[in-house]
Amino acid sequence: MALRIPTLRQRRLGAELRRMREQAGFGGSHLARLLGVTPALVSQMEIGKSAVSVERLHEIAEACMCVNAPLVEALADMARERRSFWWDEYREELAAAPIDVAEIEGHAKRLRSFNIGFIPGLLQTRSYATAVFARGFTPLPDHEIDRRVSFRLRRQQIIRHGEKLYVALIHESALRIQYGGPAVLREQLDSLVEDSELPGVSLRVVPFHTADFSGPSENLLYAEGPVPELDTVQADSSHGSHIFDSPAQLAGYRAIFERIEAAALPEIESRDYIRSIVKEMNDRHA
Repeated sequence: MALRIPTLRQRRLGAELRRMREQAGFGGSHLARLLGVTPALVSQMEIGKSAVSVERLHEIAEACMCVNAPLVEALADMARERRSFWWDEYREELAAAPIDVAEIEGHAKRLRSFNIGFIPGLLQTRSYATAVFARGFTPLPDHEIDRRVSFRLRRQQIIRHGEKLYVALIHESALRIQYGGPAVLREQLDSLVEDSELPGVSLRVVPFHTADFSGPSENLLYAEGPVPELDTVQADSSHGSHIFDSPAQLAGYRAIFERIEAAALPEIESRDYIRSIVKEMNDRHA
């Protein structure tokens, strides 16, 4: 059987099977003997290259003495997935990182983001997104920028159609960096105010004057899964996109988001704060 190129979701299922095995204290060869399969097949399942049936999943859970029934059932739902999703159409056109982000968002129960360098992608206007991509470290041709912008705007449907609960925590620095110039930023900030009133969207600002703010220096996306063990964090840095999903990492990022939410202004005050920045810009450029 030919090995597939696994999606992020398939790799995550395999990683959870590996964690299940390791928590049982088994090596791959030992689990293979219990299942009556080859060690190579166990390895392929754990890196997502070989499909895992629901029946096989339950065999592994039983062999590893996993008693976390909600987790096993959530993994079974992942194993049942066979249909394609809208982002699969772009796998031949875009790099893996944006596809992975769309996949994370699409399967999440609830989303939280923290942005310090730019407005979160789920809330960017077309002009602002174009300016962000145009100012990347590596210059991009116009057709590539258009492709990435179109993909980013399509991602936004999940919140514009009310499919996901979304909490956007935005540091004031992201509200002031002028990608594309003052006119583009003003349009973006006006759009933020409108989007903050969408059903299911909670937008909160962390202003410069917040005392003792100890938030992260990177932009973060926290996606809640059907059970806490299947939460996922995606972080942007100058070195690219990084995904975290180990129990220790998730616990650390949950604590980070709790601190950020405690420091952020309430929703109504956040809208007023954004409006005050727009007024300040209008007065300066009048």
